[in-house]
Amino acid sequence: MSAHNHLEIFLNPGEFYFGSGHLRLSTLLGSCVSITLWHPLRRVGGMCHYMLDSRGVYPDTYDGKYADEAMAMFLAEIRKYKTHPSEYQVKVFGGSNMLAANKPKEAGLEIGARNVEAADYLLIQYGFKDIRARHVGGSGHRRLLFDLWNGDAWVKYHASAPSCTIVGT
Repeated sequence: MSAHNHLEIFLNPGEFYFGSGHLRLSTLLGSCVSITLWHPLRRVGGMCHYMLDSRGVYPDTYDGKYADEAMAMFLAEIRKYKTHPSEYQVKVFGGSNMLAANKPKEAGLEIGARNVEAADYLLIQYGFKDIRARHVGGSGHRRLLFDLWNGDAWVKYHASAPSCTIVGT
């Protein structure tokens, strides 16, 4: 597949896509997490971009901003395609501590770590077994590309510069 023969869909925070074809999904991640799923035999897959682990309520409709609800959206698609979670190749990206230089240990500021923990928990809970790649944590941002035609994913990681103080010249 040539890089010029596909459409690209950019996922903003809270967005979700599942399907097939000559599509490249892309996103930018900080403390958010993206999970990619790809079924190598059916050649279908998807990606989510969630911001928080859970909103803590049982919603009438799912919102991709939350890990548990994005997983429910994945599971609905998996059922629609008559497949099983154990048949999918999984890749997990993101979960940076975007406030690391300022207040790394302050309660409530470890959103990235909580998002990664949510991904790990949900993947185990729902029977996803083939974890192919993980690029999580750190204190920078990532650009993620995911090709639906073959399941390949690329990540470019930009580490945050350490904080510094400039003293007068």
